Amino acid sequence: MLESPPAPRFALFAKGFRPFFLLAAAWAVAIVPLWLFVQEGYVPLGAYLVPTDWHAHEMVFGFAAAVIAGFLLTAASNWTKRATATGPLLAALCALWIAGRAALFASDGLPPALVAAANLAFLPALALVLGRVIVGAKSRRNYGIVAVIVALWLAQIVSHVGALEDDLVLQRRGTRLGVDLVLVLIAIIGGRVIPLFTRNATGASDIGTPKWLDIAAIASVLATAIADAAFLYGPILGLTAAIAAVLNALRMLRWGTRYAAREPLLWVLHAGYAFLPLGLALRALAELTGALPASPALHALTVGCIGVLILAMMARVTLGHTGRPLRATRTLTVAFVLIVVTALLRAVGPMIGPLVSTSAIHSSSMVWSLAFLLYLVALGRALVTARIDGRPG
Repeated sequence: MLESPPAPRFALFAKGFRPFFLLAAAWAVAIVPLWLFVQEGYVPLGAYLVPTDWHAHEMVFGFAAAVIAGFLLTAASNWTKRATATGPLLAALCALWIAGRAALFASDGLPPALVAAANLAFLPALALVLGRVIVGAKSRRNYGIVAVIVALWLAQIVSHVGALEDDLVLQRRGTRLGVDLVLVLIAIIGGRVIPLFTRNATGASDIGTPKWLDIAAIASVLATAIADAAFLYGPILGLTAAIAAVLNALRMLRWGTRYAAREPLLWVLHAGYAFLPLGLALRALAELTGALPASPALHALTVGCIGVLILAMMARVTLGHTGRPLRATRTLTVAFVLIVVTALLRAVGPMIGPLVSTSAIHSSSMVWSLAFLLYLVALGRALVTARIDGRPG
């Protein structure tokens, strides 16, 4: 009688990407339809933030922050050859993230200061864990990444100060600065990994960006974030956004996008990054001409650049770090198509008219949730069980 193979070992807290990608994907599936139910009055939301601002805050400091945590906790181990957070420490970081979401959603009956403290606890803890490893290993190239995490926490503080002081402008300024800082991280990390992955997968020798263009492209995104934070609307913000759009588009021309069309794990990365210059160009048009509303640019950058790249990186990291081949299954490929469709709906819908914009919001919400649900269907089990090649992590 043949013995049945042993059950896969539980490994949820063996590596940073595992629990945080699981939490982020589940939150992505739930948060947009949940927001629509809150808007319609079917689900109660604590009064700490109004529904639209809760949605924006949680997409940046909840969903995106979880993915950033999972990616950086995993990547920093590779950069420094040191462990970042596993086991109980990793579980504690996840608990802080969950507590922040729960406190903000169910804020009624809690002291506002306690809500703020619970929601603000995660990012500094993440910065400390990453900083201990990166600084300890003297990985100077990555000091800036820790600085961006600290800056992201400061932006979150601004948002909470606005909420506590009942200052809607300040509250939204913090969230918008958070978006800008996530884009700075994308400019840094995307420039490292997208051409590298494309070159490794295709063998093309003409892929690579001059160092001066990499630096200029990242600096231009940072300059746009600074102009936005300083309320330099109009010509100054429009000009910085236009320069950033041009530099990042030029940067992409050196990344071998033409080689990526046949491989979903590659084209989705290129598609996601393409929304960065597109969103910046739309922002420039809005600031310089006033001919466009702010929404198309905002959603090209958030749903497009951030959302598409997040799903792309979650899939690639999960496959690679669980010992699976770097090939997208049909389910993952459908998820990639859906997330790009979602981004196009949210970016283009507001430019057509109010009726189309409303329809685009509802339809894109369903498509967004379905895309991340398909990721969970395809790779959820891989996140909680041991690597199939027997290696640690």
